[in-house]
Amino acid sequence: MDIGWIEISIAIMGGLFAGAINTLAGSGSLITLTIFTEVLGLPPNIANGTNRIGVTTQCLTGAFVFHRKGKLNIKLSTRLILFTILGALCGIYLATQVSNEQFKNVFKFLLVFMLFVIILKPSRWIHEQEEPIRIPYFLDIPLYFAVGVYGGFIQMGMGIFFLAISVLLAKYKLIEANALKALIIGLYSIPAVLIFHFNGLVDWKLGALVASGQILGGWITAAYAAESPKANIVAHRMLIVAVIAAITKIFFF
Repeated sequence: MDIGWIEISIAIMGGLFAGAINTLAGSGSLITLTIFTEVLGLPPNIANGTNRIGVTTQCLTGAFVFHRKGKLNIKLSTRLILFTILGALCGIYLATQVSNEQFKNVFKFLLVFMLFVIILKPSRWIHEQEEPIRIPYFLDIPLYFAVGVYGGFIQMGMGIFFLAISVLLAKYKLIEANALKALIIGLYSIPAVLIFHFNGLVDWKLGALVASGQILGGWITAAYAAESPKANIVAHRMLIVAVIAAITKIFFF
């Protein structure tokens, strides 16, 4: 397929929008995967692998900006970072061995449940607690490991479930939970890209094209979120939109 300036413009702008959504909510891959398959003409399996380039670069960019702005406390969150990444590595391995269709069927109904959780009592998501609370080991280790396995296996929607655990249970502020999410997804996406590459499922040229927009979107949005006093409110609203978009995509398209 010949790529012209129209396709290039759509790819970069779509990547920018997806980067912004991923930084404050999740499911930006709904946009980028559509661009790869419908605009740039990649087969679905190669689109899935190529998409991980932008996910990696955009998340690491956002995490860097959040860290510079004092919104990413790595020392306080070492345990959850470690076990989420360990889970993701297991999920990446599983993705090379089995089909993810059954997981996608479960994912659809989890998203519907998550929409009600997000909408009901918004104050739970917009709290301004000074410090996160320590969840007991027997609870937070399996929870973060499980969400990591899911993220490594499918990726789409992982950020939404990670935010739910971090904000509702561990009582992180929504922006700080997003900063952690960006760091974790960025780190475990590096081996994911390599695995897809060695299986011949990455188009680096088209991946870099979309990733350029995602990096810019992640940088701008992270800088805004770290400084704005209303960032938690904006992130909560964007989270609702992202979940509704994901539900619409999965059930009706």
